[in-house]
Amino acid sequence: MKNKAKTDVSRPEPTPPGVDRSEWKRLRAGDHPEPHRLLGAHPTTRAGTDGAVVRAFHPDADRVECVLDDGTVLALASVAEGGLFAAFVKQARLPLKYRLRFHFRDGNTWEREDPYRFLPTIGDVDLHLFNEGRHWRLWERLGAHPRRIDGVDGVAFAVWAPSARRVSVVGDFCGWDGRLLPMRQMGSSGVFELFVPGIAPGTLYKYEIKTAEGAIRIKTDPFAFAMEPPPGHAARVYASSHRWNDEHWMATRKDRDPLREPLSIYEVHLGSWARVPEEGNRPLNFREIAPKLVEHVRRFGFTHVELLPVAEYPLGASWGYQVTGYYAVTSRWGTPDDFRYFVDYCHRNGVGVLLDWVPAHFPRDDFALRRFDGTALYEHADPRLGEHPDWGTLIFNYSRHEVRNFLIANALYWLREFHVDGLRVDAVASMLYLDYSRNEGEWLPNPYGGRENIAAIELLRECNEVIHSECPGCFTVAEESTAWSGVTRSASVWGGLGFTFKWNMGWMHDTLLYFSKDPVHRRYHQNDLTFAMLYEYTEHFINALSHDEVTHGKGALLEKMPGDIWQKFANLRLLLAYQYTRPGKKMLFMGTELAPYSEWYYDASLDWHLADDPMRVGLARFMEELGRLYPATPCLWRGDPDPSGFYWIDASDCDNSVVSYVRRDGDDFLIVVLNFTPVPRDNYRIGAPREGRYIKRFNSDAAAYAGSGYPVPDELETEPVAMHGHPQSLRLSLPPLGALVLVPTD
Repeated sequence: MKNKAKTDVSRPEPTPPGVDRSEWKRLRAGDHPEPHRLLGAHPTTRAGTDGAVVRAFHPDADRVECVLDDGTVLALASVAEGGLFAAFVKQARLPLKYRLRFHFRDGNTWEREDPYRFLPTIGDVDLHLFNEGRHWRLWERLGAHPRRIDGVDGVAFAVWAPSARRVSVVGDFCGWDGRLLPMRQMGSSGVFELFVPGIAPGTLYKYEIKTAEGAIRIKTDPFAFAMEPPPGHAARVYASSHRWNDEHWMATRKDRDPLREPLSIYEVHLGSWARVPEEGNRPLNFREIAPKLVEHVRRFGFTHVELLPVAEYPLGASWGYQVTGYYAVTSRWGTPDDFRYFVDYCHRNGVGVLLDWVPAHFPRDDFALRRFDGTALYEHADPRLGEHPDWGTLIFNYSRHEVRNFLIANALYWLREFHVDGLRVDAVASMLYLDYSRNEGEWLPNPYGGRENIAAIELLRECNEVIHSECPGCFTVAEESTAWSGVTRSASVWGGLGFTFKWNMGWMHDTLLYFSKDPVHRRYHQNDLTFAMLYEYTEHFINALSHDEVTHGKGALLEKMPGDIWQKFANLRLLLAYQYTRPGKKMLFMGTELAPYSEWYYDASLDWHLADDPMRVGLARFMEELGRLYPATPCLWRGDPDPSGFYWIDASDCDNSVVSYVRRDGDDFLIVVLNFTPVPRDNYRIGAPREGRYIKRFNSDAAAYAGSGYPVPDELETEPVAMHGHPQSLRLSLPPLGALVLVPTD
């Protein structure tokens, strides 16, 4: 670099006083947690003259110059062997603006602003709130933030590593040399920070951490907002430039009540929904998939898409459930702003976006959270608390304030920064129980001798309360597979966890078990079908047929159905009609509309070539009509939270394997009748809640849906024959493996 200074290089002053040799030894050894105490500009007086001493460190520099803001160049003298240089600047006042120019023996030079002349970029209030566990915008302080300070562009870095001897930020900008940019420890907070001038968005970086034992660990920033593509794992400095256009959606979201609105969710793994075979079978990116996916979900009437985790993860086979970058959108499908575009596009077209979120555990990859500062910082040290036996992962230490803050702020980060509408919290059951998947002697009881994980319970309660308070209109869903009471009870009420919804895992298990039976045997298992209504109103449920049911050897949904190919499709239509007409919100995994023969595989596209098969054309028509029927019919959703919204007409006709029930919204109602055998039922009589005429609103066996087209009257009139506790009844023709929806005409 050419010297553009307006003055000649002056001779250095004699060695300045004030260098503490013990501190210098710590800096040189890479053990100093507060390098600003030596480096940078410091006020001093020499021979009665006020000024400042400027110190710089580079172990490989031959000589160093200080270029002042007015162009004056001062040569820094070597004041200690090993790379410490200093010069006295007469009559200088702080803050002093200057640059450092390092000269090396090979003739190269490196000129940069001095990071050690800048004040801290994180304040005492932020540190206090973080250590208290209540900083709800923590990502705005920790991580890497492009900033302009004192007219200088650069990046403010901050990371929590309380047991580290020293933390340095490293990257191409310093030759990945951890000696050059040690960070400043902010008191007892455990946070290290440094403003590094001259770095721009897109720069890759990591943290070099020297542990208390003296070991060196190279770590990815836990608050990285972007990362390089796997198998790389460096963090990437990122600055958003996205301008949102979903103002109407966001303005109305806060007033919505998801409990009493239609909610039908299309669950998606973005990497395998559709691929581009002409380009090496690559997955679509966020911007490519947005219009295609929105058009598809609108076709089938879904109100929301739910994405398997989009936070960065190293192993594709984990589907995103083993997260190494909790604040980083995975680079597999684009940038953070590309994901913002995706959400924006969904909102502008009336589709909500949910994310799967994983606060239960994290992988052992050594570049990430594991033993971050050389200690069990994010996890428990005791494997009986800190290791997950099923997944080989590590469990967060929820009792630590800063760890709780890391997780709760992360939930808010996705809701605020990306306008996401809700979070489905993964593996909640594994969080609630200390003995989850553990044998006797492999777990530690809580202080009261119980198996409940009190710290995890408090985390979930606080997280749900904060989300509902800070992001009104957003909702949370628990994947909780046990009989834990109060999952969707308000966290302000004793025992409540505060989730908006819970996946109805019992309904899913029992219903699929029932449908797997040959129809001739279903009469002996009708309780599997009806049992879920006994606990329906203990929680607010989502009836989920998720990705978990069509992978790991469980087979495709179609293949779970018994019978020949026609009966398989009829059973599948019947299953979906039952799911959509019973209480509870709805969720289907992508590909259900294609009825594939094989189970889902994360590294391949859905079987779109099946869409033209006649049976699947019929299934698609069926799902389109079901998707229109559901949101247009308040009886099917407004009364979900209330027992008055449902009652059985007859749940006991096991001999015929027929059930019938009413869905109600105030005075409006409809009747659902389901025939679970391939035998048509003529002259089948059910009690009618109201005298008069009824019309056939929906028939899953219609020929247009590839059904049998068994003749079913379009209109029916009640008869004065008492049945099922009603003084009048309807005489029906029930199609084989069919669902009928009947509505009164007045």
